Amino acid sequence: MPTSSIVAGINEAVGNTPLVRLDALFPESGVEILAKLESVNPGGSTKDRPAMAMVRDALESGRLARGGTIVESSSGNLGVALARACNAHELRFVCVVDARTNATTVRIITALGGEVDVVSEPDPETGDLLTARFHRVEELLAEIPGAVNLFQYGNPANPRAHYDGTMREIAEATGHRVDVLMAAVSTTGTIGGSAAYIRDHHMDTRVVAVDAVGSVLFGGTAAPRPLPGMGAGVVTELSTQVEPDQVVRVRAVDCVVGARHLARTEGILAGGSTGGIVSALGGLIPDLEAGTRVVFVVHDGGVPYLETVYDDQWVLDTLAADPDAIAEELDQLRRTARRG
Repeated sequence: MPTSSIVAGINEAVGNTPLVRLDALFPESGVEILAKLESVNPGGSTKDRPAMAMVRDALESGRLARGGTIVESSSGNLGVALARACNAHELRFVCVVDARTNATTVRIITALGGEVDVVSEPDPETGDLLTARFHRVEELLAEIPGAVNLFQYGNPANPRAHYDGTMREIAEATGHRVDVLMAAVSTTGTIGGSAAYIRDHHMDTRVVAVDAVGSVLFGGTAAPRPLPGMGAGVVTELSTQVEPDQVVRVRAVDCVVGARHLARTEGILAGGSTGGIVSALGGLIPDLEAGTRVVFVVHDGGVPYLETVYDDQWVLDTLAADPDAIAEELDQLRRTARRG
């Protein structure tokens, strides 16, 4: 491990997250599995990277000055990351979330000095909460003099942060040998920046996007999505600029099962989107050759999900899956991922 060093402020602690080999996750798979632990960023998620990049870009371009206001739509993680970044640059931050956002995440945003505006009803025309959040952002921009929207869904600084950071770190740590890269999608900044790096550096890597059932990204069909932070109800601008080699769609219950499996086998408490990746990986393994190297992104930590993904009563009430059903799904995931 590298020697610890002193960094000049919390923003400089973003990135250089560990890449961890997971030997217990699917031990009979014959596949090498590596996890990029973005959950250890200061804000607890991969969103620290684009938050810092977008704020710096807005300040350097003159769109934003110290003392200004940022209004941004977020399912939670970007809100936490921006609240922290805005503190460092003496900026006011107003975060528009919706009713699905974890209560713990909302409390973290406010603890860091951010202001939270909650959209409780979906857009009446589309039935989509993300669209309703966009409309609320526009209202606030009109109400707050000089307010700026960074628009994570189309801001090129978002994927650039993952091009320069997340994927570069993965490539350098593996000698640029990654057979499969898996990431969950929402804005598609992570997978878009990573795919661009892979292309530009001529890496022979298959890029797999893990999306939620009910998301319209990459040709999906709109439907309710009970978990925040995964998928989208509108086609994001960034998503039109990336073509994954494969898209795997997962149910909310798959995210629960995958997250619990990761926690109980590897001791990594992750959020629902990472659980979706683990579940998707279990389904892919039978078609992968022994020795295949798979890297997946642990997008955030699991503490904000203790009252949802890791709570049996919430899973029963929201997803109609009781503990016995979850245990059966866990057994099926393990069986599916065995080779031979």
